Amino acid sequence: MGAWDTGAFDNDHAADFAGDLTDAAPGERPDLIREALEAAADNDDYLDASTASAAIAAAAIVASQLPGGPEVDSVYGPEFLTDGDSIDLPDEFVELALRAVTRVVSDESEWRDLWEDAESLGQAVGALEPIRAALNR
Repeated sequence: MGAWDTGAFDNDHAADFAGDLTDAAPGERPDLIREALEAAADNDDYLDASTASAAIAAAAIVASQLPGGPEVDSVYGPEFLTDGDSIDLPDEFVELALRAVTRVVSDESEWRDLWEDAESLGQAVGALEPIRAALNR
């Protein structure tokens, strides 16, 4: 993996997801976000890092659209959001995003295992707290 850091968009999988969102027609973006969140939230098997990373990025987007939510300011984030635009998302995405993030940090997650192996799980989970806090409001 070329890029791997604790920010929601600071890894190759999340950056690819952000690029796909940027390239998608505006009307298709909510479906892509839903798919990324559901792929993690509804996964009962071992969750691979690419699915987990896309779900974190999608959850960060949902959180960014909430009042007081953290901004998407990563250079790897979707261009339409880093340029100051917004996206209309259904209210149900908030609960779905919470479930996805909870699944990502749970056992049976490659994302968790990779951060444990790097002895940085606390830092990685801590980076998710602004997202979780916004989703829990």
